[in-house]
Amino acid sequence: MLIRHLSPRVWLALGAGVLAASLNAREAIRLGEFASLTGKEASYGQSVHQGAVLALEEANAGGGVLGRKLALITEDNQSKPGESATVVKKLISREKVVIVLGDLTSGRTLEAAPICQNARIPLLSPGATNVSVTTKGDYIFRLCFIDDFQGTVMAQFALEALKLRRVAVLSSVSSAQSVGLAKYFREKFTGGGGAVALEQKYGEGDKDFRAQLTAIKAAGVEGVFVPGYYAEAALICKQARELGLAVPLLGIDAWESPELIQIGGAAVEGSYFSTHYSAENQAPAVVAFNQRFRQRWGVDSNAISALGYDNVMLAIDAIRRAGTTDGPKLRDALAATTNFPGVTGRITFDAQRNPTKSAVVLTVKNGAYRFVQAVHP
Repeated sequence: MLIRHLSPRVWLALGAGVLAASLNAREAIRLGEFASLTGKEASYGQSVHQGAVLALEEANAGGGVLGRKLALITEDNQSKPGESATVVKKLISREKVVIVLGDLTSGRTLEAAPICQNARIPLLSPGATNVSVTTKGDYIFRLCFIDDFQGTVMAQFALEALKLRRVAVLSSVSSAQSVGLAKYFREKFTGGGGAVALEQKYGEGDKDFRAQLTAIKAAGVEGVFVPGYYAEAALICKQARELGLAVPLLGIDAWESPELIQIGGAAVEGSYFSTHYSAENQAPAVVAFNQRFRQRWGVDSNAISALGYDNVMLAIDAIRRAGTTDGPKLRDALAATTNFPGVTGRITFDAQRNPTKSAVVLTVKNGAYRFVQAVHP
């Protein structure tokens, strides 16, 4: 495994270098990964990377694919806008990877998509939920449900499970995902008889949300939908509670990070969010995966690490079915994927290269994420 732009501390934390020492990357089939291993969304990238490493180790222990071992060539985009385009060009032109894996986020995946499309190298994202991602070309795929489904999941949950009728939406103006989710939530919630009494905005990296939350409290709502990343969501929860806003706070898959609870503490207790997977699922495949993940990394898996695992396993399966690492043939094999048994659910791609998958709703209880319910398409 080759990882760029990482400090020695992060190298040790991720267990990197072990795989690099065990195989000759130049002779192996090279899979390219770009992820936010450092910076603002490092929690996402590190979780995805842990899942990817486990998948690669298991595949190599089983003999690799097409008679060759596999190497994961990882580039850190440092959670910075614009950096993904740079590192993906490097993965394709210099590292000669046969497929590009990542990023978890929609914005950084959208940066990489035209590069992969032009190079005719498949891009497989574990978690880019923005609806427009796969419209960028027929070499662009994703493993996750998309935002129109996720937004309606949380609106349906608010209406039916929580019996909310009057809510506010607090979304990020600098995130395409957040803007889209706010739209889908509003349409489903109002279409189901609810009212969005107030919509407020913030920007990525903001630290103070008291003005927006004060306006929301004055509107007398029963809940607040916050389609944003964990760093801002945790602060929003804290400041909402400090202002006496005691209504349920609802989020999305981008909330799922250990740092949500580390930063938010007691303020995130009782909040809800939609995501792709729960380690509490008792399906045999999930139980077995979580045991292997815990043995490898010392912690339970989460939706992000499970998506990272499935991302690599599906890429390897497609290489096997294609019988080659040729880009167009590998693209065709990916497009033909039917009923692939991922730990996050079975995967069949539709004509737009999106999978049809269920979502789960989790809550924060006693400082941990707990399963509430599954929501099916």
